[in-house]
Amino acid sequence: MENFTFYSPTKFVFGKGTESEAGKLVKAFGGSKVLIHYGGGSVVRSGLLDRVKASLDEAGIAYVELGGVKPNPRSGLVYEGIDLCKKEGVDFVLAVGGGSSIDSSKAIAAGVVYDGDFWDFYCGKPIEKALPVGTVLTIAAAGSEGSGDSVITKEEGMYKRGASGEGIRPKFSILNPELTQTLPPYQTACGITDIMAHLYERYLTNSKDVEVTDRLIEALLITMKNEGPKVIADPDDYQARANIMWAGTMAHTNSCGVGRSQDWNSHNIEHELSALYDCAHGAGLAVTMPAVFKYVKDHDIDRFTQVAQRVWDVETAEEGIDAFRDFLISIGMPSTLGELGGKKEDIPVLVKNLCYGDGRTGSISGFVTLDENDCAKIYEMML
Repeated sequence: MENFTFYSPTKFVFGKGTESEAGKLVKAFGGSKVLIHYGGGSVVRSGLLDRVKASLDEAGIAYVELGGVKPNPRSGLVYEGIDLCKKEGVDFVLAVGGGSSIDSSKAIAAGVVYDGDFWDFYCGKPIEKALPVGTVLTIAAAGSEGSGDSVITKEEGMYKRGASGEGIRPKFSILNPELTQTLPPYQTACGITDIMAHLYERYLTNSKDVEVTDRLIEALLITMKNEGPKVIADPDDYQARANIMWAGTMAHTNSCGVGRSQDWNSHNIEHELSALYDCAHGAGLAVTMPAVFKYVKDHDIDRFTQVAQRVWDVETAEEGIDAFRDFLISIGMPSTLGELGGKKEDIPVLVKNLCYGDGRTGSISGFVTLDENDCAKIYEMML
């Protein structure tokens, strides 16, 4: 196990009706004027937005609103949010929605207190300062409610890149599993896939003697394997929703990733799919991960064999990857690039953006270093 520092100060408020505590929590963390940032649609139709605003009114917290967040959140709305916050004197950003709303809120929060272009943070500059951020989570997926990470798509060139820093770790996150019960099965399945990806990306490590975090990751993967089909069959299964929601948070606070190197190549390879085709991130990961795993498995066949035996109850590495892929298909996820709208002739563009976008020099690194040829072969395996 490697040396590490772990600090995860987010206050989690979990359970039924907890969105009514939003105003009290904003006040407790020093907010006096809030940007409520959200997508639209179900947040409005369900009455959630009104309940959040009522809680802010009750706490005497002023607010302005900015809706319109899309999946794979865009840089244009971030710039709009930064300008609005500066104009209105906002001192707290409250995300109401899923990972896209939270990631966009984090980008806005970082950009408001920064003199340069917020995109600098998505080119490698760490985020040390930002307005405080809180979240009201509506989908178990990205884990952004408990992480110091954010992913944004830059509309000029359609690059999808991530930023990190303790400055954007949420001050509080409200997790009410009831809010996920109205999600369509496809979105639920995408969320399950993303959670499992966050676990696998940490499991694929070159660090030795990491039994504690191996076992934590395996337990969460087994939870997803068991609980995922339950919510696909019965969207109103509150207890299954609750287990999945907390697993999603645990998967990405990095409590499972301390003391070990991590991968993230599957995420990087997928980001080009959701940037080019505007597909759901989880759907892209469902196509990407089995291909990546089969391509790199011989780098450490014992690690793939271990997860196959401990999680999927099969004997070999190859059987474990196939079992994972079959599970994703069983919950309604795609298995080929074509199902995402991709074509073979797109591969050179995907590879170029992946390996050279934003200053990369021809490769990506993680569990294994992958060059242009490697990445092209992986995309071809997805066809």
